[in-house]
Amino acid sequence: MARRIDPPGADPMPPPGPQQPARQIAFRLGLSAESRAAAFLVAKGYRIVARRWRSVLGEVDIVARRRWLLAFVEVKARATLDDAAEAVVPQQRRRIIGAAQAWLAAHPDDVGCDIRFDVMLVAPRRIPRHIQAAFDDSK
Repeated sequence: MARRIDPPGADPMPPPGPQQPARQIAFRLGLSAESRAAAFLVAKGYRIVARRWRSVLGEVDIVARRRWLLAFVEVKARATLDDAAEAVVPQQRRRIIGAAQAWLAAHPDDVGCDIRFDVMLVAPRRIPRHIQAAFDDSK
């Protein structure tokens, strides 16, 4: 069986083969929400440094920079913005913080940046809501 190799920087796609349609829909909805969130951040003057950055400690949906600020952004898409806000649970916050620590270890030039953990809420037919400093890395 042939393995599919995505080019560097390509968004990961689910492997071919039988999958549950609900999972495919959720995956594509997530990619769409992340694209909307990234476009919104760019419009606000941020530069997208990475999307779906993964480490053994966790994953960050978007890493964005604006001047000396490095924002680790969690994107949540739900039917309403309120539902999206409720979906950011403590376990995910710990995962994002761990991934941010791994990012800084892998990118030592970013250690001097101001670090912030943001959340981007996305809902159909609504402008994304950017919550700056939604949480911090304190225990």
